Amino acid sequence: MSANTALLAEFPELSNLSREDLEDLLADPSYFQAIFHTLTKVKELYQGQAELGYANESIANHNLSLQDGLYKLRSETKEAFDDAKALEARWAELQREQKDVYQRFTPQFLLMRLRHATTAQDDASENLASTFMRSSSSETPSAGSTGKEVDDFVKEFREMRKVYHKRVVWGDRWAAGQVAWRDD
Repeated sequence: MSANTALLAEFPELSNLSREDLEDLLADPSYFQAIFHTLTKVKELYQGQAELGYANESIANHNLSLQDGLYKLRSETKEAFDDAKALEARWAELQREQKDVYQRFTPQFLLMRLRHATTAQDDASENLASTFMRSSSSETPSAGSTGKEVDDFVKEFREMRKVYHKRVVWGDRWAAGQVAWRDD
């Protein structure tokens, strides 16, 4: 009887059924289904299930309506990302090119160029002197032309040695740390 009481407390709609009706209810599945679907709690569960189904369907329809926009946004984002990656690669390439270009203006490179130019200037002035000495010893020109040639040689040789010594002074100053390069 306590089982009947718990059952009837949970489902008061069954209280008007007799014991034989309850036994028939358990024995006949069709009868059970007919009674089961008329119970208030079952109706409420089915109603709740139907409402959840409608809500899910509404959310699914809303999501489907947003799908095209999402795909478009995803595609635009991918294009923007690809463009950004391409620009990033181009930036790295330009930095390498810029480094190569500006490498010629680094203090170390400029010092090397100064040293090479100093050596080349010294060699050029020595070659000029050697050439003059060879040509003046092999020829016996008239005194007037020799004087002009000597004056021209001295003037050119002095100019070349002046450039050479200026370069030596700059190289010495650089070696002593007296040369500072600005980055502007």
